[in-house]
Amino acid sequence: MAEFTFELNDDQKEVRDWLHGFAADVMRPAAAEWDEREETPWPIIQEAAKLGIYSLDFYAQQFFDPTGLGVPMTMEELFWGDAGIALSIVGTGLAAVGVLANGTEEQIGTWVPQMYGDANDVKVAAFCSSEPDAGSDVASMRTRAVYDEAKDEWVLNGTKTWATNGGIAGVHVVVAVVDPELGSKGHASFIVPPNTPGLSQGQKFKKHGIRASHTAEVVLEDVRVPGSCLLGGKEKLDERLARAREKAKSGGERVKNAAMATFEASRPAVGAMAVGTARAAYEVALDYAKTRVQFGRPIIENQGVAFQLADMATQIDAARLLVWRASWMATAGKPFTNAEGSMSKLYASEVAKSVTAQAVQILGGNGYTREYPVERMHRDAAIYTIFEGTSEIQRMVISRAVGR
Repeated sequence: MAEFTFELNDDQKEVRDWLHGFAADVMRPAAAEWDEREETPWPIIQEAAKLGIYSLDFYAQQFFDPTGLGVPMTMEELFWGDAGIALSIVGTGLAAVGVLANGTEEQIGTWVPQMYGDANDVKVAAFCSSEPDAGSDVASMRTRAVYDEAKDEWVLNGTKTWATNGGIAGVHVVVAVVDPELGSKGHASFIVPPNTPGLSQGQKFKKHGIRASHTAEVVLEDVRVPGSCLLGGKEKLDERLARAREKAKSGGERVKNAAMATFEASRPAVGAMAVGTARAAYEVALDYAKTRVQFGRPIIENQGVAFQLADMATQIDAARLLVWRASWMATAGKPFTNAEGSMSKLYASEVAKSVTAQAVQILGGNGYTREYPVERMHRDAAIYTIFEGTSEIQRMVISRAVGR
C-alpha cells in the first residue's frame, strides 16, 4: 500500500493532463449549449468513449490506483470542465460502485462492462435508491422485492426518484426492501437488465443546475429479475438478514444497508467533483480580477477582492486535502472512525457553493449573466450539498462518529 503523499506520480500527472485537455478542448466549448438544451450530451460521451475516458478499463485503473488518488483526480479535472457534462460521463460510475460494493465477482464481470458499452455503442447505467418519500431517510423506502421461489425470480414494485440516467440507462441498479420489519437493514440491491418488462421512466426533472445530466423517476411495475440479479446472492442475503434480526433482538450494533455501502464509497469522489467546480470558478474570478480595471487599476489590487481570492484559494486547497485523505484511507482499508469520508464531502460541497457565489460577486453584473460561466458554475454547485447525502446528513454522520 502506497504511503499518503501530496505529490502525484508521473503516471498520474500524465493522466491528469490528458483529462484536463479533454475538459478544456471538448467539454468547455460545449458546456453552455448542453446546459441550455437540458439533454444528455451523447456525442461528448461517445467522444470520451473513443478516447478511452468513458470506459470500464479507465475507471478500473483509477479505482484500483494504490494511492487512492486516481478517482478524485479524475473527478476534479472533468468537473473543472463542466459539472453537467461531467456528471453525464461519470454518472454510470455510481451504479458500477453499487455492484462493486455489493456484488459477487461473477456479477461484477457480467454487469459492469454492460453499463458502459463500447465506443460504437455507448451505454449508461443508473443507481436507483431515493424515493419520493425516502431520500436521505432510507429507512422509509417503500420499493419492495419479493422472492418467487418457484421461478427463482425477484419481483420488484415501487417508484424511484432523482435517478441519474434513470429510464435511459441500459442497466439499472435498484435498492429495494426485502424485509420491512428490519427497516434500513432489510434492504438489498438488484440488477435490472436492459429491456426488462415493467421498468419505465417517469417524470424527467428540469433542474436548477447540472442540466446536461439526465435525472428522472424510475417506475417499477411487477419487474421480474432472475435470482442471479440479487447482488451478493441469496445465501449472503439470508445470512445478513439473520444477523440483523439477532442484532435487532439484542439491540446490538448497526448492520450496513446496501445503499449506504455505495454512498460511503462514493462520498470522497463527490467531494472531488465539488473541488473541480470550485477551482473552475476561482480561476475565472482570478483572471477577471487581474484584467478588469476600475478606478485606474485592476480590481485585484483592491484588498476586498484580493482577500476574497485568498480565502477561495485556501478553501479549495483544504477541501482537496480532505478529499485526498479520505480517498487514500478508503484505498488503504483504514476505517472512517471520525467519518472522514463525510467530512470531505461536507466541506468540499460547502466550499463549492461559497466559492462560486464569491466568483459571481467578483465579476459583478457580468457574473450574473450567461455570457460568463460562473453563473452556470454557481447553479451547478448547489447540487453538491444535496445529492448523495445532504450537508445536514453529513453533519449528523460526523457528529455521531465523533460522539461515540
